[in-house]
Amino acid sequence: MANTPLMPKATAVWLVDNTSLSFTQIANFCKLHPLEVKAIADGEAAQGIKGLDPILTGQLTREEVEKAQNDPNHQLKLQGSKVVVPEAKRKGPRYTPVSRRQDRPNAILWLVRNHPELKDAQIMRLVGTTKPTIAAIRDRTHWNSANLVPSDPVTLGLCSQLELDMEVEKAAKNAPPRPEGEVVETLMPVEESTSEEALAAAFSMDTRKPVEREEEEEFDADAVFAKLNSLKGDDAGKGDAGNDDTGNEDDDEDDGKA
Repeated sequence: MANTPLMPKATAVWLVDNTSLSFTQIANFCKLHPLEVKAIADGEAAQGIKGLDPILTGQLTREEVEKAQNDPNHQLKLQGSKVVVPEAKRKGPRYTPVSRRQDRPNAILWLVRNHPELKDAQIMRLVGTTKPTIAAIRDRTHWNSANLVPSDPVTLGLCSQLELDMEVEKAAKNAPPRPEGEVVETLMPVEESTSEEALAAAFSMDTRKPVEREEEEEFDADAVFAKLNSLKGDDAGKGDAGNDDTGNEDDDEDDGKA
């Protein structure tokens, strides 16, 4: 619709009545069919429609019209609007589709945990919720609090990454200054984490643990085999002793019988 003039049929009526443009040129400019433009010229269509001057509305220039009249192959070009209309500011919470409303509590929980600097009004703009819902999720009094899973609102499609970044940046600017001496935990810079010393230290720590584990496993294996060998020796000794006792008893019985 951005390349279509305002009120196409009314514009076509004016061009048919006030210019010598071909039906194809008018049809291409007004996004109509050439036969429909021909019907307008014959009075069979657009009856009672008052023509709209595209030159007066700033959609065409006189030079553009004269150039098209002199050259039947020239196509009219729609002029851009010189007036910038500001976008209407949205009032109230963002509208969320019905299919996405069940994801709002998860998004609120994610924002509360990962960006505690955000105010309730900012969360309302991002997700489209209410203050009581935000307060219930903060206090763990939400009816479905046990089943909530923190989810990124950008991933859920509730807001754009640009909107989230703008709100976070605004909240950071308005946040009170931190007291002196407070240690702020931050991630290690990339230069330090990827340095040769850091990589060597990480590699040495990773290679040391498997060696110690192997040594422990070998020590444990030797102890198990030694224990098994000792148990086998005890069982063999007991078996020999039993055989001797049985033999002596048989000899005594034979002596008695004799």
